[in-house]
Formats: sequence, structure tokens, C-alpha cells
Amino acid sequence: MEIFDQPSPPWWIVQRGDDPIIATAIHDGHRLGAQAAAAMALDEAGRLREEDPHTGQAIVDIPTHVIAMRSRFEADLNRGLDQAVYLDPSQSWGLKVWQTPPEGELLRDLQEYHRGFYRMMGELLDSVVARHGRFVLLDVHSYNHRRDGADAPPTAQEDAPDVNIGTFSMPRDRWAFLLDPLMQSMGSFDFNQRRLDVRENIAFQGKGELTRFVHERYPETGCAIALEFKKFYMDEWTGRPYPDELAAMRAFINHTAAQARALLAGAA
Repeated sequence: MEIFDQPSPPWWIVQRGDDPIIATAIHDGHRLGAQAAAAMALDEAGRLREEDPHTGQAIVDIPTHVIAMRSRFEADLNRGLDQAVYLDPSQSWGLKVWQTPPEGELLRDLQEYHRGFYRMMGELLDSVVARHGRFVLLDVHSYNHRRDGADAPPTAQEDAPDVNIGTFSMPRDRWAFLLDPLMQSMGSFDFNQRRLDVRENIAFQGKGELTRFVHERYPETGCAIALEFKKFYMDEWTGRPYPDELAAMRAFINHTAAQARALLAGAA
């Protein structure tokens, strides 16, 4: 395992295995660098609510995985560089993130963090392609479904699947041999004695920067699938996980990775 560190805290953690499946949790991070913390207006609870807590824990069994350690409120790794730092509340769910929007050295440092991440991902994925020819990247996120309050009714199930599969940037026909049976396998997984509602492009379409980066850089060899878990596995207002649900989520991701691995090998 490699920890890519700048002055505390680390930027991200990368574990490399000999595997064509990669899992990422790029919104798992919560910590801030010292300069960003001093300039931040948004409190810890406000940040945590829009981050993706525990997604890093859910992917740790995948031999090759990347977990971001910094909060998306420093720089959002799933947005393009020009939108990665939330300079205006319109970019951040109406939240005032900064006391004064970053500029100068701080803004350059936050943008360099974003650039550094994509340099690292390019090197990592290049090595996977060189070794295995093709790869599948499972980009794991989570989303809120109780935005009206902890005790208010949740978003209707028809609009909020348990797992939303985002495929906007994917050359869908090219990867249908893998994605279609993979989604069927997800839907049949025994998740604490129930089946999850797994649907494609309902709550989100998979328009994030990481999947776009993969499909642009590796049009023939890389399949990036955005998995957005509804925050049924935790209390989205406090961040407290439900241990049995989180354990099942981890097993679900392991199962999905194993199925993707088998489908890749079968199509070789």
C-alpha cells in the first residue's frame, strides 16, 4: 500500500494489486489541509452531509483501490478542474463553503491537488492496461434521500433506487456484454435477505469527471461504472453507519468486482 502524502493530512491512499478491477471512493474524504481549514466557512456537519462517508471502507477488499482522504469541499475530484473548487454557493447545493473564495496560492494548491490526482490515476490505469489489456473501474459514491429532514419522508423509491448505475460517458454498446449481466447480478445479490433496487441513470447519470476521464483516455480498454448507493446504510444526518448494512455493502461490492472480473475474462 502506498500513501501519497503532502503536509498532513494525506491526499489519498492507493493500494495496488494484480487485478483488472479497480475501485475508487473519491468522495470518502473528510479532512482538510491547514490553509483550507482556516479559510473554510462550512462547518464539519455540513461538509459530512454532502460527502460519501464509509464508501472507502466498503471498497477495501478490492485488490486495487483508491480512497481520497481530503474533503470534496477542498477540491472536488469528480468535477472538471474549472469547477472543482466551489467558489460560489450555486456550485455546492446553496452552501457557503468559504469565508472568502480561494485565490492566489491557496487556489493554485487546490487545483494542483486535482491535477495530481488525475496524473496518479493515469499512471495507475496505464499500468493496469499494460498488464491486463482491459479494466473495469467501479467508482463508488453515495447520495442523500432525506433532504427535507431526518424525520421527513424520504425521496420516493421510484426516483431513488438503492443503487443508481451511471453510464452517461460510457460507450454503452461496447460494454453491454459486461454491464447488462453485471446489473442483473447486482439485482439478484442477497443483501441482508433482500434484493436491492438497481437501476441505470435514474437519480444520477454518471456525468462525473472520473468516469469521463476513463472513457476519454481509454476508449477501447476502460469501462468506468459509477455506483451511487442511496444512504440507506447510514444515518445521512449524523453520518452514523448501520454496521450490518455497511458489511453487506462491502460484500455487494466484492461480489460485483468478482462478476466483472469473470465477465472480462470470459470475453477475452
